[in-house]
Amino acid sequence: MFKSIRLFAAVVAILSILIALPTADASSKIKFDKKKLRAAQIIDAPALDDPMMLALQAPERITILGDPTVTQAQMVNLINRRNPKPLLNCPVKELVQIYYEEAGREGIRADVALCQALKETAFFAYGGDVDPKQNNYCGLGATGNKEPGHSFDSPRLGARAHIQHLLAYVSKRAPKTIVVDPRYELLKNFRKDVFGKMVHWTDLNGVWAVPGTYYGQEILRIWQQAKVPDDSPLTFRNIDNQIKLSAPTAEMFAIRGLIYYSRGEYYDARADFESAVILEPDSTEAIYDLALSLEKLGRNDEAIEMYDRLLAVDDKFFNGWYNRGRLRLMKGEYPKALEDFDRALEVEAVSANVVNEIGVVHFRQKKYEEAYEDFHHAAAINDRNETVKANVATIESCVKKKRK
Repeated sequence: MFKSIRLFAAVVAILSILIALPTADASSKIKFDKKKLRAAQIIDAPALDDPMMLALQAPERITILGDPTVTQAQMVNLINRRNPKPLLNCPVKELVQIYYEEAGREGIRADVALCQALKETAFFAYGGDVDPKQNNYCGLGATGNKEPGHSFDSPRLGARAHIQHLLAYVSKRAPKTIVVDPRYELLKNFRKDVFGKMVHWTDLNGVWAVPGTYYGQEILRIWQQAKVPDDSPLTFRNIDNQIKLSAPTAEMFAIRGLIYYSRGEYYDARADFESAVILEPDSTEAIYDLALSLEKLGRNDEAIEMYDRLLAVDDKFFNGWYNRGRLRLMKGEYPKALEDFDRALEVEAVSANVVNEIGVVHFRQKKYEEAYEDFHHAAAINDRNETVKANVATIESCVKKKRK
């Protein structure tokens, strides 16, 4: 019953977005100023260019319970790289420490739990129904249709509620602190099929989020990005010596390549990622990192070939579809770009950046009414996305105003 309610809420949320969108049917055709359209500057959403550490385990084997393998400093660095101005009610470093304390108390993997919060809040940029002031880091009670969900008095209580909700999925024992998760008892009493029975992050697929078919995998990809080593001289020397003095593994080459990449030394990064791919031909992370380094070097055709290879190995790799679609868009291959963005939405059904890029394609195809709807659709998904806001403002400025 509970799952049916959540599924219904998700459907209502999607329908509410669609209903709210501006429409351009035959009776209300939008009139554009052609001169303004020619001068309009439509902006591309950014590439997803954070590389990933090689995965040592299949995602289906990574448990919710366990110790973190990513340091607090690495988590802080990841957040600052992806969003230098997070909308938080405390410093990033403080929130990371809170997560490690709260998750550690309950035996939950703190680093992956924090990556779940990053996915739910778009790296603390928000933009959906939940407001940053709520300290709600995992969408508790935000069932769509403008329902903002629950609010918590402090960042610590918000993180604690998140961890307690995870604990309800993975264990039947009570939390070690007073329950602050408003949905804990609901899960306990009405979801006997999942209460205390989830083991792996991928078990949350279609359960925590609906449809959320690859929800766990997307969280774990953020986790792989968090594992990227620091680029200090000491770290570099250690891995460089290992490669020179032993039979190097794909992981060793990948680590050194990641350091080169973070330094902006993309030629050296490419060489190491190529070595990693030779040793581990089916490593999606190694192939992905190689594609990123090629793109940084402006070798876009070769990058597309790497994305081809990546998606042949794993056709659920969201970043691969999105980045290849952007490269095809840059080449003017509009039908192929649209195919890639559609495939990206099959993996992650709600993405303002993907819908924005679809709008860019339609704009460049001079399908202005479709672009108008796309940009407004993207804004309905995330009204804080700066790229989307700029494109909405631009397309609105091109609409002919009715004379009074």
